[in-house]
Amino acid sequence: MAIYRVNYYSTVTVGSGGRITIPQEMRDDMRLEDGATLTARLEESETGQRQLTLWKSEGES
Repeated sequence: MAIYRVNYYSTVTVGSGGRITIPQEMRDDMRLEDGATLTARLEESETGQRQLTLWKSEGES
């Protein structure tokens, strides 16, 4: 299992229709453009804490 270091820590707000906005600094760093594809994974700890992880799909530049 890979271990990742934290590059950014930010608060996002859930908007209309469940949409979230990824902060501009993060979008720039990941080179995300309109129409980019992200993969989402919901993880849950033994204590019930949940986290959402997003990453850029393979093959995306």
